Amino acid sequence: MNFSTAARFAIPILLAAGLFATEQSAKTVTVKGYVLDSACAFTKGLKKPISSECAIACAKAGSPLVILAPSGVIYWPIADTTPSSSQNDKLLPFAGKTVVASGKVFERGGSKAIVISKIDAAK
Repeated sequence: MNFSTAARFAIPILLAAGLFATEQSAKTVTVKGYVLDSACAFTKGLKKPISSECAIACAKAGSPLVILAPSGVIYWPIADTTPSSSQNDKLLPFAGKTVVASGKVFERGGSKAIVISKIDAAK
């Protein structure tokens, strides 16, 4: 077997192993926090949304909605599909409110993202 033949077999196996390793590193967790737009979470350092109306207006203008946990951790809602899609439609009904969301959480470079499988208003 020459190098190019070996590479044709090895590359798909390595890619599959990499995808499996990434999937394995995701943990299913439940997160509680406020839904607010990402710009306010960073630039204004808000601990909670100013109002639902403000969060909705920012989301409709294109700012991604995030979940801000009481610990200060920001969870970026993401899709697990390719091509990916915005998760704002899923979060808009909860904008400015506290939620409990469950799903797979991924971490990279200090950021956390969640693929939401279930979301409800917090009681």
